[in-house]
Amino acid sequence: MRQGQTTIVALVGPTAIGKTALSLFLAKHLAMEVISMDSVQLYKRLDIGSAKPSSAELAAIAHHLVDFVEPDQHYDVSDFVRDADQAIATIISHDKLPVLVGGTGLYLRGLLNGLFHVPEVSMEVRQAVRQQLNDLGHQRFHDLLKKYDPATASRLHSNDSQRLCRAMEIYQATGTPWSTLLAQQQETSRAQRYRAIKIGLERPRQELYERINKRVDIMVAQGLLAEVEGLLRSYTGQEKALQTIGYRHMVHYIRGKYDWQECLRLLARDTRRYAKRQLTWFKADKEIQWFHPDQHQAILAAIQGGINGL
Repeated sequence: MRQGQTTIVALVGPTAIGKTALSLFLAKHLAMEVISMDSVQLYKRLDIGSAKPSSAELAAIAHHLVDFVEPDQHYDVSDFVRDADQAIATIISHDKLPVLVGGTGLYLRGLLNGLFHVPEVSMEVRQAVRQQLNDLGHQRFHDLLKKYDPATASRLHSNDSQRLCRAMEIYQATGTPWSTLLAQQQETSRAQRYRAIKIGLERPRQELYERINKRVDIMVAQGLLAEVEGLLRSYTGQEKALQTIGYRHMVHYIRGKYDWQECLRLLARDTRRYAKRQLTWFKADKEIQWFHPDQHQAILAAIQGGINGL
């Protein structure tokens, strides 16, 4: 079966919206397997802070691309596209429906539209940009990127040094903002690699923020601090995996940058901000059908209707 003939479902939305619970409901009515589209749940040992599905949830429905990458191993969108292609082929061979579940919009874009071919950037430019970040600090560097590439800066956190540097490198090497190059790629890659039924989940903002705050409390109660202390016995804390939300906050607390209450405040705040950026990304995709996560039957009907209509 050629990729263009393969139908997949993408269940997307911000963190803490209720994607996992909905996927378990759908599994009772559809012959499906889940492909995680979460850029943190793929790492081994990052369990609590990533809200990784529980052993019972993993037993209830087959999951792919969860808990399989070492925390110090490089993993990016090209790796995801390769692994997701393989997972989709495996699920199709089982006569099941591949359902991608997660909030990493770049992963979905790469899977459906193909990989973004980044212009070559010299080592001199890379080193100069990294030095610029060190000289200015994260916030001033982020502010500088806003002048050159406001669209990219608006979706990146000021602490996301890897992507901030990548965006600045691309601009300095080409004179063109990264966001512009991405838009050009979208324009020339309208034929999707898979037929996709896209379901988006949203809640009223206050409802979502209350869920995020509760999730932070649950993670702390489950032992997030101890999880990170254990990771720091094996890793430096500078790994990409340990610079994600929740993990970097605990690393900073352990190393004395924050007191405990400030750590928790920033963790909840940054998670809310991340959820807002995720929604902004997905709202730009006009193919997504939006539902409240409790609209189980309507979502199921939309998926079944999409399958029958393709």
